[in-house]
Amino acid sequence: MKAPLLAVVAIVGAALFLIPGLGLGSGDSRKVLEAKVLAPLAPPYVNPAGTPEAAKVRINGVAGAGAQWSIGGAEVDLRSDGRLEIEVEGLIVTARGNNPLGQFRAIVSCQSVVNGHPEMINVPTAAFAANTAGDASTETNVALPSPCLAPVVFVTTPTLAWIAVTGR
Repeated sequence: MKAPLLAVVAIVGAALFLIPGLGLGSGDSRKVLEAKVLAPLAPPYVNPAGTPEAAKVRINGVAGAGAQWSIGGAEVDLRSDGRLEIEVEGLIVTARGNNPLGQFRAIVSCQSVVNGHPEMINVPTAAFAANTAGDASTETNVALPSPCLAPVVFVTTPTLAWIAVTGR
């Protein structure tokens, strides 16, 4: 009686260990994207004030802000369960030498499939505090589409114009 019970316990234990590793559940927390570098907004992606909406330069449908930005350091961690951690240091408007915004937001951009057709899905976060030195961090959750292919993370203004993006 003990041998069959031990076999069942061993099989159930192995399944509980292996199934998350295979990605067979939507609640897993595997790393989807890790970035230690973000690229700041620079020409030709800057959209000066007065640029008509149709003429704005975009990445994945997200328009750049109206001035060039610089960044000191950054880290981004995106998990398959939607957990998103962002830390930026020294994210400033280059010409000003500081950050004029009290808050940043972020967008996770994924290539996905909607009704059998490819589609870009952009998922914004809530605003998070930033200081005049351009330092900010957030730990939040986003509702990732399924699938979420080729994810890109933008740090944005409160109005969702990007100022830094994963890449270099």
